[in-house]
Amino acid sequence: MSNITRFNPFSSELSRFDPFWDMDKFMMRPFSLLREGVEMEPQIKIDVKEANGEYKVKADIPGVSKDDIHVTIEGNRVSISAEVKKEKEEKEGERVIRSERSYGMASRSFSLTEEIDQSKVQAKYDNGVLELTLPKKPGTARKEITIS
Repeated sequence: MSNITRFNPFSSELSRFDPFWDMDKFMMRPFSLLREGVEMEPQIKIDVKEANGEYKVKADIPGVSKDDIHVTIEGNRVSISAEVKKEKEEKEGERVIRSERSYGMASRSFSLTEEIDQSKVQAKYDNGVLELTLPKKPGTARKEITIS
């Protein structure tokens, strides 16, 4: 029984706890991905404004054809998706030095406070910006109920 020792997690080199050891690796990971040429997923950035009984949405979707953009509205939920195709070619004289192509889907969904009148929705796409005009459905205004 005299050979039994009590476990002490801080006494051994193998079990030493260093809270910052993995943090350095974690913080440097995004930079290493950029250095290796790995591209991030395409993202759709949006702005939503509300005025005069309608919502105005601006979505940045650069480099996409308007035929590759799909907008779906269900009640108060808006979904925007686009097929993103990027092609990049670097030439040096007549030789192609580097050629890169990437394809993928970008999508964004969000909910609004009131339902949308689907029959009056307008969409316009120009210079990489999708503009949606989403009129609110009449009679669906939010009402706060007083609790007695």
